[in-house]
Amino acid sequence: MTTGTTLTLQPVTQDDVEPLLAMARAFHAEDGHALSDAGARAVHVVCAGDPMALAWFLCADGARVGYAVLTFGFSIEHGGRDGFIDDLYLVPAVRGRGLGAAAMAMLERIAAERGVRALHLEVARDNARAEALYRSRGYGITERKLMSKRLS
Repeated sequence: MTTGTTLTLQPVTQDDVEPLLAMARAFHAEDGHALSDAGARAVHVVCAGDPMALAWFLCADGARVGYAVLTFGFSIEHGGRDGFIDDLYLVPAVRGRGLGAAAMAMLERIAAERGVRALHLEVARDNARAEALYRSRGYGITERKLMSKRLS
């Protein structure tokens, strides 16, 4: 369902650490866990302009209603640069209005403009609504399992 609300992306700056931390904490709390100290430090790094990550506030009619983080890597399998939508968060009050789809379209366009050949993302197993959004945008579960190991 769409309401005619205009979504814009506002790049985060070094002055946006606290508001971005607040949204990241809300996102993680909804996911059932606290934002880690390492995650909080990563917010500082993103706001400082690390070239491996871009972050924006999602703004609807001028109000900040969420945030998105796009990170970059490289993949031989995918033929070059790849990207990872690390976070995509909308406050509960604005969900179901088409803003998630609008944000995804913008992130995909930005990634393509930067030479990204494939985009990846994670979705919680019990988040059927988000999974439906991602599937509607052409994302699918691959034959592979994502495995991770924390190095620090």
